[in-house]
Amino acid sequence: MTPSSAGKRALITGVTGQDGSFLAEQLLAKGYEVYGLVRRLSTPNPTNIRHLLGTLHLLDGDLHDQASLESALRRSEPDEIYNLAAQSFVGVSFNQPVVTGEVTGLGALRLLEGMRSRADKARFYQASSSEMFGRAEHSPQDESPEFHPRSPYGVAKVFAYHAAVNYRESYGLYVANGILFNHESERRGLEFVTRKITDAVAKIHLGLASKLTLGPLDPRRDWGYAPEYTDLMWRILQSPSPEDFVGATGEAHSIEEFVREAFRCVGIDDWPQYVDHDPRFARPADVDRLCGDARKAKERLGWEPKVRFPELVRRMVEADLARQKLSAPPTHAAS
Repeated sequence: MTPSSAGKRALITGVTGQDGSFLAEQLLAKGYEVYGLVRRLSTPNPTNIRHLLGTLHLLDGDLHDQASLESALRRSEPDEIYNLAAQSFVGVSFNQPVVTGEVTGLGALRLLEGMRSRADKARFYQASSSEMFGRAEHSPQDESPEFHPRSPYGVAKVFAYHAAVNYRESYGLYVANGILFNHESERRGLEFVTRKITDAVAKIHLGLASKLTLGPLDPRRDWGYAPEYTDLMWRILQSPSPEDFVGATGEAHSIEEFVREAFRCVGIDDWPQYVDHDPRFARPADVDRLCGDARKAKERLGWEPKVRFPELVRRMVEADLARQKLSAPPTHAAS
């Protein structure tokens, strides 16, 4: 898929996050003029986009504030809009359900309404989530909206998904959902369990920590590599007509498998002695297993993930090792 991208303009909400930073890189490489929305009332964390500063345009805006979104749309005049901003940590959504609903759910609606009034010729990507499926009866999950969310985050994402479909059907706008399963990278925030694991494993290996404390190890997820999934986002908006697509590897692995693989990367086989269980990390309701069916994306968009589970874990562990080694005592490495 190589449609001409020269001269196109894109607006990305959540540009400082894992997905936003990878997508910005990819669009800039394709010749896009890229605008990124950052919250005006907070100090943005530019770590993920530090190397892009000066090559993309940052605009003040907030998904709580309709006027700021319309201003950003007016200033950027986008051909493509990628709504990646959200309160995206499932665990936090139980403690902050109203904030999660306002940002993740109503924030998407506000941006859709801004598009309708300010950029109705643009193409809109809504970052939907596998957490919408929750306790789905069938596995693997495809584009069928068999949703039974098990968290305020999942509920908010279902609202945003249906808002996107509604604006597509009601107003004839180009609005597409990417229902992406878990995708990780070395840029994943430390509050997410995958990065919590790889960061702790690196510290344990280097003698900077002695324990990794986790909640339940049984939940199984379909984990892929984030840059491949942001490529899928772009591909979705190049489709002739707006449709919804699942992005997934088709493999489900437990948190315990992730832990074991991460320790294996540093040569530690007796990993259980380094792992403690804390029931406080258990959620009021959780999802036992999520696994996606991305055949539609493969057949229609030519997309297929190449980085599989062991390679994903290895990349994350090696990145955290490299980050920690500068401060690690050289004589305390575990063997």
